[in-house]
Amino acid sequence: MDDAAFLIARRKSLYWRIHFWAALIASPFALLATLTGILYVFTPQIEARLYQHLDHVVPQASMLPLDAAVAAAELTAPRGWAVQHVVPPFQQDDAVQVAFAPPGGVDEHAGHGGHAAPATPPRPKFGLPAQAIIVYVNPYDARVLGSLASSERFGNWAKKLHSRLLQNDGWRWMIELAASWLMVMLVTGVVLWWPRGAQSGLPKRGARGRNGWRQWHAFLGVALGIVSVVILTTGLTWSQQAGGRIRTLRDVSGQAPPPVPRGLHSSEQGAGGPLDWQDAWQVARIHAPAIAVQLTAPASQDDVWRATMADRSQPTLRFDLQFDAYSGKPLYYAGWEAQTAFGKATTIGIPFHRGEFGWWNQALLLLFGASVLFSLVSGWVMFFKRRLPGSLGLPKLLPGAWTSPSALAWLLAAAMCALMPLLLISACMLMLLELVLARWGARIGRARLR
Repeated sequence: MDDAAFLIARRKSLYWRIHFWAALIASPFALLATLTGILYVFTPQIEARLYQHLDHVVPQASMLPLDAAVAAAELTAPRGWAVQHVVPPFQQDDAVQVAFAPPGGVDEHAGHGGHAAPATPPRPKFGLPAQAIIVYVNPYDARVLGSLASSERFGNWAKKLHSRLLQNDGWRWMIELAASWLMVMLVTGVVLWWPRGAQSGLPKRGARGRNGWRQWHAFLGVALGIVSVVILTTGLTWSQQAGGRIRTLRDVSGQAPPPVPRGLHSSEQGAGGPLDWQDAWQVARIHAPAIAVQLTAPASQDDVWRATMADRSQPTLRFDLQFDAYSGKPLYYAGWEAQTAFGKATTIGIPFHRGEFGWWNQALLLLFGASVLFSLVSGWVMFFKRRLPGSLGLPKLLPGAWTSPSALAWLLAAAMCALMPLLLISACMLMLLELVLARWGARIGRARLR
């Protein structure tokens, strides 16, 4: 074997070893994340069956002013709770959704730390305080259809199951750790699969046994590699540790969201009374794209109305609008064209991750989830087929394997560890384990020589 071939063999043995460790660490969490993710993908169909009586109404001749629906909702809300936002009907059969926040509520979606909210309810673009409730009202007769706690709606429950296993933020590190090592598993898997010479990389017809498992394991993992990158990257953007690093890198590189001008306020001078909900809705419809809107009322006399998109399935219609509470004059507007490249990528990637682009998105994610399950199962099938009785079954490292990677490979590894702190910490622990195993192996080798 010449030097070049031996170098390739050493690198392959190292990548195979790392691929094994990545699978060992990530598999349990990846299995849970995949199964809960598949459940979450079908949220639209499940919610359509569960909440048809709340979300939709029978269209009639004309709707009442939006204020009538808000007033009816306020009569059923707990005493002291304030209106967080209102989602007016977009389609003729849509119900009015009035969200109420408890005094001093905690916003579970606007930030990941669970910090206490100020006295005035927060105004996130998406999400609600943890104890918030939504009251559903018929826009034609202002009849209250019912109410539902935000945390009890299936989509929110399934999202929490997927990201936190129904636990608090202290458990989110597990999913982040799994996503970090799944990224390592993907990179090393592509390197191990990469065709060389006359190889095509495609599964060979008639392959049986461990070889057949290996070929399909590698092919399916690489075939859906782009989907894997999107899913893992978007998942890491809202993680605790890696998400903070990614947002810092975003801001340093000039890819932060367009800043809202400071000091925006409403003026009563030369204007009539304040806008009511119906007036604000009409202003929003004039300036906003043709999409369902979420309205947030001014928190004080000189505050402004805010409107943003309530439907994330059409990312190119994303907008943020703030307008005077008396005249309705727009004070700030940012549409799709104002978003940075990073903002556009996440605005598309996150709804794709959640399967919000329709049936094709759901079908692709179902295929992706099935391939992940196959990869996990086939990987362990190959492990037990390869493992000799009485051995740990670790892929063998050739001499000099740890010094064989190229400078580019080390640079990529350093970048991944810098962006994913849990990967760095766990990798350091893994290196200590490797040292222990190396000394143990050397001691056994010397004992056999004696």
